[in-house]
Amino acid sequence: MDIFNTFKVASSALKANTIRLNTVSSNLANVETTSTPEGGPYKKKSVYFESKPMNFQNELEGNMKNAVQGVAVTRILEDDSPPRKVYNPSHPDAQEDGYVEMPNISVLKEMVDMMSATRAYQANVTTIKSAKRMALKALEIGR
Repeated sequence: MDIFNTFKVASSALKANTIRLNTVSSNLANVETTSTPEGGPYKKKSVYFESKPMNFQNELEGNMKNAVQGVAVTRILEDDSPPRKVYNPSHPDAQEDGYVEMPNISVLKEMVDMMSATRAYQANVTTIKSAKRMALKALEIGR
């Protein structure tokens, strides 16, 4: 694998994890949102990744062991689980029985997902920095 493939793979992971972090941020920002334009409480969104060939040559070599695979976000899906009900009769969105439908978002799980995405992002930045150092050392050898 050449140095440019390393940069391509790591940059695809950086892009995917940026989308993941943005989605987690959106979930955390809307943890108390009880009404949306679509109606009902905010629905948690989840990001799904898939490996993808980095170029046409790798597409041709797709079944080979040494084919370079990057990562891409394939879809962002809304959670279909029912909203949690909280008793708060004074809330403007309360139903007749006094319960408010709240987003089914666990702040703890979102924070863990955010930490995981941050660590993945940092690992790929480190990969790019290491590849850059190796390329510079190779150029020094050639002098």
